[in-house]
Amino acid sequence: MKKKKQKPEQIRVRCQYCGRMARLHPASYVYGSNNLDSESYLYVCDGYPDDCDAYVGAHKKSLLPKGELADGQLRNKRILAHRALNTLLKEGGMTRKSAYIWLQNKLCLQKKDMHIAKFSLYYCEETIRVCNELIEWHQKRKGE
Repeated sequence: MKKKKQKPEQIRVRCQYCGRMARLHPASYVYGSNNLDSESYLYVCDGYPDDCDAYVGAHKKSLLPKGELADGQLRNKRILAHRALNTLLKEGGMTRKSAYIWLQNKLCLQKKDMHIAKFSLYYCEETIRVCNELIEWHQKRKGE
């Protein structure tokens, strides 16, 4: 049976940091004039920016959240995890699909949980660690 898509106004996202609701806003709500994509949206905690700085991106077509809300520290770790994975793709000779399958197995995650926007600090740090280990291994092999 096919799942019915929810309309954005029916989606309820609660901030895991402060317990408030998060609402869909254009990305310019957070990024202001620095917003690079006028068509992007974010789920932003109702406490933003005074009491809570948590937000997460939304998929362009469905406007569903890409993952879990993140504060500044977690957003930074997610950026670093993406960078490590992208470096692995360049250095390791893997396709994006094969890299995600490899990472899924290394982190013992199910396919549905294999999105960096869903990762906690722990999974971001593990992603960075295992990607860097494999990058280093590939570089040593090239030098032999």
